[in-house]
Amino acid sequence: MAEKIKVAVAGNPNVGKTTIFNALTGARQKVGNWPGVTVEKKEGTKKHKDHILEIVDLPGTYSLTAYSADEVVARDYILEEKPDVVVQVLDSTNLERNLYLTSQLLEMGTNLVLALNMSDRAETRGDDIDIRRLESLLGVSAIKTAANEGRGINALLDSIVNKTESNPPLPHEIGYGGRVEENICALEEILGSDRELSKNYPSRWMAVKLLEGDENALSKLSSSSIEGKVQNFLSDLDHEEYEVEMADKRYEFIGTLLPQVCTTCAEDVSPSDMVDKVITNKYLGIPIFLTLMWGMFELTFAFATPSMELIDMFFGWLAAAVTSNIETVWLASLLGDGIVAGVGSVLLFVPNIFILFFVIALLESSGYMARAAFIMDRLMYTMGLQGKSFIPMLTGFGCSVPAIMATRTLEDEKDRLITMLVTPFMSCGARLPVYILLAGTFFSRQAGSVIFGLYVLGILVAIVSAKLFRTFIAKGQPSPFIMELPPYTRPSLKDSLQHMWNQGYLYLRKVGTIIVGGVVLIWLLAYFPQGADYGSADSLIGSLGKLIEPLVAPLGFDWKIAVALVFGFVAKEIVVGSLGTLYGTGEGEALSSALVADPGFTPAIALGLMVFTLLYVPCIGAVAVIKKETGSWKWMFFQAAYSTAVAWILALVTIGVGNIVL
Repeated sequence: MAEKIKVAVAGNPNVGKTTIFNALTGARQKVGNWPGVTVEKKEGTKKHKDHILEIVDLPGTYSLTAYSADEVVARDYILEEKPDVVVQVLDSTNLERNLYLTSQLLEMGTNLVLALNMSDRAETRGDDIDIRRLESLLGVSAIKTAANEGRGINALLDSIVNKTESNPPLPHEIGYGGRVEENICALEEILGSDRELSKNYPSRWMAVKLLEGDENALSKLSSSSIEGKVQNFLSDLDHEEYEVEMADKRYEFIGTLLPQVCTTCAEDVSPSDMVDKVITNKYLGIPIFLTLMWGMFELTFAFATPSMELIDMFFGWLAAAVTSNIETVWLASLLGDGIVAGVGSVLLFVPNIFILFFVIALLESSGYMARAAFIMDRLMYTMGLQGKSFIPMLTGFGCSVPAIMATRTLEDEKDRLITMLVTPFMSCGARLPVYILLAGTFFSRQAGSVIFGLYVLGILVAIVSAKLFRTFIAKGQPSPFIMELPPYTRPSLKDSLQHMWNQGYLYLRKVGTIIVGGVVLIWLLAYFPQGADYGSADSLIGSLGKLIEPLVAPLGFDWKIAVALVFGFVAKEIVVGSLGTLYGTGEGEALSSALVADPGFTPAIALGLMVFTLLYVPCIGAVAVIKKETGSWKWMFFQAAYSTAVAWILALVTIGVGNIVL
């Protein structure tokens, strides 16, 4: 029977940790959330030399001091689950920064394997890293890797297996000197009197964390008999002073170690630095960012159009086949007018969704998206947020739910709250089918530019809203933003395709579950009562639409649009599915033709509807996550009411201007 080895993969952000994890596990991965915490958890398996490696990808973190949810998750997994091996992925071109996390992992007594990633770049610039010397000085195993090329992966797997067969590692102690060491020893003595605590956590490591004022470490004493003694001991100490002093000692240790293991580490200007002089220039940075975004949407339309035409032809054939071959009237209507019409209208835009996610994956893996956050920092700070808030906002281009979850990486509570409230204004992929349908129908030649404008509008509304919230709700200054930009890399086609599929699959799964359910419900309301024309004002859905129509009538929206927007609260794609069902056609071109033929559906109305869809209350999943993350019904209802009010006002302005200009 194959022996199981539990492996944790740790490392700083932007060191290629995910690429290493993907190379180790291949397609044998699953993604979820850590128990009780909305931080993504990735797990995978790998069989190697009669061993089964159960591999967990820990959140990227610069240290193991529990300030953010990512740091708490990474540290608690190592402490509580006690993996057999911890693989730390390091950036070989920036060992000094990466070794800080190494020093903390060593203090915890982990069985450590270092994967010196990007070693090819380090060698290209002339760095000479002595692996054997590094292993000897730290008591670890070390392997040079270049994950984007697959180099060193088999050697890394061998090292993981060999590490489990060697003697357990001894904790690596950094000498902090003087009063710090005296207090560490005194705390160790107190902690040692609780055998259960000493068994679960390394006493010296726990003493160091307590001196640093680590609240998460202190909480682990809550059921211990020595909690009072420890708090008594800590009561008169300046934890911030101790934390700074110990951090200095760690960097002093790294400064002594580095010259012994890397004899020619160069500080020359790299090609990435040269490119950044242009890309992150304070005058050119934002125009370049906007140009890339515009190009992304133009590219999406250019490449997706042929595939859309094929899908359109298929659903046209399917709708005709259903209508002509099923004799039962209600069943033919359910399948043809309901499911084919609704789901077909949404599936028409699958090529656009996949292409968009692929391009975003290329930008992320190249290192550009980190620059986007850096570029936006000055503007974000002016409006009351730090640049780091733009990272979850960028994630919102894919889906608002993980984007809101990603705010857990923000340390400041006010920054986190404001970012959660404004992130839904970023145009998620679920809204894209609405834009493609309406922009393609009414603004065909300028469709890409119109959609680009909507994405920019979402960013602007988010930033202006952040300023309002910072001024009136969460007063104060945003936290300073410190971010190390990763070097530019050649995007991995394999990883980009996998990212595209992962995100696209979520869209397809939603089509097969939530959207099917939604369009069937819409069909039922449109078909009944018996005797009423399908989807007419006399049907149940017509009655519902007429009931809520007064709320949107000042915008020029009729009852059909009102119904589509209400069902869009479940999932934004249902806005298109609803229109497809109500207009009784599953073919994209036929739906477009029906919209053009409707005298109430003018270009100005189409533009206003796109603006409203962009800004009004996010889907039910995003609203639920806001409630969970804030722990408050108040903020959930506030975001829903505020976003809908903003949508109503800006849609009114858009339609008013559109009626004059268009």
